[in-house]
Amino acid sequence: MGTAPSQPTSTTQQVIAQGDELRKAGQTQQAIEAYLQAASSTEVPEAALCLKIARCYSQIGDDDNVRHWAMASLDDGDDFLTWQGVTGLVKKYFAGSWSGFQRQARVAILGSYTTVQFKQMLAVAAIKYGIQLELYESDFGQYQQDIVDPDSRLYRFDPQFVILATHAGEVHLPDFTDDPTAALERETARWVGLWQRLRQRSKAKIIQHNFALEEAVAMGHLATRLAGSRYNMMQQLNHRLAMAAGNDVAMVDCQRLSSLIGQWRWFDPKYWNLSKQAVSLQALPLLARHTAAVLASELGLSRKCLVLDLDNTLWGGVIGEDGMGGIKLGQGSPVGEAYIAFQEYLLQLKNKGVILTVNSKNNDADAREVFQKHPEMRIKLDDIAVFVANWQPKPQNVQHIAKVLNIGIDSMVFVDDNPVERQAMRQFLPQVDTIVMPTDPSLYVRTLSNYLLFETSSFTREDAARAQQYHARAQIAELEQSAGSIEDFYRSLQMKATVKPFDRFSLPRIAQLLGKTNQFNLTTRRHGAGELEKFMADPACVHYALTLRDRFANHGLVSLIIAFKRGDILDIDTWLMSCRVIGRTVEAELLSQLTHQALAMGCKTIQGTYIPTAKNAMVQDIFAKFGFTRTAEDHGTTVWQYDLTRQAPITNDFIEKVGRLDDEADTQTN
Repeated sequence: MGTAPSQPTSTTQQVIAQGDELRKAGQTQQAIEAYLQAASSTEVPEAALCLKIARCYSQIGDDDNVRHWAMASLDDGDDFLTWQGVTGLVKKYFAGSWSGFQRQARVAILGSYTTVQFKQMLAVAAIKYGIQLELYESDFGQYQQDIVDPDSRLYRFDPQFVILATHAGEVHLPDFTDDPTAALERETARWVGLWQRLRQRSKAKIIQHNFALEEAVAMGHLATRLAGSRYNMMQQLNHRLAMAAGNDVAMVDCQRLSSLIGQWRWFDPKYWNLSKQAVSLQALPLLARHTAAVLASELGLSRKCLVLDLDNTLWGGVIGEDGMGGIKLGQGSPVGEAYIAFQEYLLQLKNKGVILTVNSKNNDADAREVFQKHPEMRIKLDDIAVFVANWQPKPQNVQHIAKVLNIGIDSMVFVDDNPVERQAMRQFLPQVDTIVMPTDPSLYVRTLSNYLLFETSSFTREDAARAQQYHARAQIAELEQSAGSIEDFYRSLQMKATVKPFDRFSLPRIAQLLGKTNQFNLTTRRHGAGELEKFMADPACVHYALTLRDRFANHGLVSLIIAFKRGDILDIDTWLMSCRVIGRTVEAELLSQLTHQALAMGCKTIQGTYIPTAKNAMVQDIFAKFGFTRTAEDHGTTVWQYDLTRQAPITNDFIEKVGRLDDEADTQTN
């Protein structure tokens, strides 16, 4: 999605015209064959062609292909008419329990302008990311009334997310004031007050659209020098709201989006006068995509691993043929500088927590030598979590990388300059997001930055250290192979852990783990930051977070457990662990802490529940492993109990419990 529009050749246009004639003649199957022939001539078929194919499949009752081609039409860009065409297919073909949905969410849109079209576009964008939305839309301009009235339809809807789709016209700032600080404090307090009212009456996470600057500035360029001008204060307001948001409110940067496409395209005064449309129709798909990406990050659907080709991807040329001195990389050459810019952007992604890996058809020694010896290489071997250079099929290598890192195939993104390799990846591993790269490397950064599933809901210490942690995991995998026994392996890791109740310092990371952990997650309950704060204040709630270090790396906060005392039973509500430390006895360490706390609280039983999902089969027997007895089962959901009156507390001899890890940071960036 977001690629440059495809340009059909004259031959392709002739084939499409032939398909049109066949379709008019009622020969739908033959029309499909012609359209498919035309579509096969390009990696990203024209949006209009994709919609024609989808509608033909609709006529013959092939629902799966309707959905496939409807979604494919979105890959050709953000054209409003295309997206509107897809909305016509959404209700019929994307309703119910379609297997492509990975998450469901109830979302309320509270707008200061007409949001009917935005609501439709958001539903389409969410489907592209695997999210099924149940949507509520406030009446025109009634967002404040919905928030303030405790009996409003908003609260009866009980949303999981509230999107405040508000525009600059709702900002109460004067054209000019002698006291901009006071004006900004009042306006910031007004918006923060609305957030607070929402949080008092709802568990919903708030997603705030910030304010795109107005295009007409009467003071002209002078406004940039006047602290009290509305133009200046609007920018300050966006900044103040972002700082006030913390982890409770997610932001969609409409000011940045309007800059990307230009303010004249973002706002169309004609449509404002006609229908109070504060975001132009042509800008709505862009806004919907970015809003859906923020929503996806909150639901744990962000991608975490970037799989990189080398030749003509990180540098120009083929290292095995051109040699170190022949590849294009470095200052003084437009092409070489483009590859440097791309590498620097990749390092920015790495620094925000994206795992970088290499998957190249090359001799291993030749490929590594560039990282080790080329003076212009920005990316070093230590930046790469897993380095694979061989002559095996790339989909096979991706499976190997996923296994080493213990991550899902569906958390990976593939970047390769070769369209044949990209097509092979789509065919054999469709779960991997394969990005269509342009032929000009100067456009690589723009292309990758337009990929939105690296959006994250927070930034923590663990994110900044993720590359080191996964690099350590690869080293640990090698150590495990050479260990004489599993016990020897555990002891050789020299593991230390802190186990502490939740605190506000750790809350962003805890909320992040809850949002995205799927494999080792017994119930997959997605508690937000607001709920977590209530748990922390509840004396009946037991909550622990575990931070782990071994001889290779500090892995950060990697596991947590939440339980509630109900009579003499301590009932586990949530128990999860990051995939990168599975198989290290971390689960035993948390259960050990929980059993001792249960006894201290006078509980006789610990109860746990396993709720099956498409991704958590690996933990279906975890309670049995620790001596729990199954007491109930209903459609795959099982309930287990551990009798503390007959069974000893669970222990773990392989992790040393400490009060604080030696290199534990004092601060955390959110």
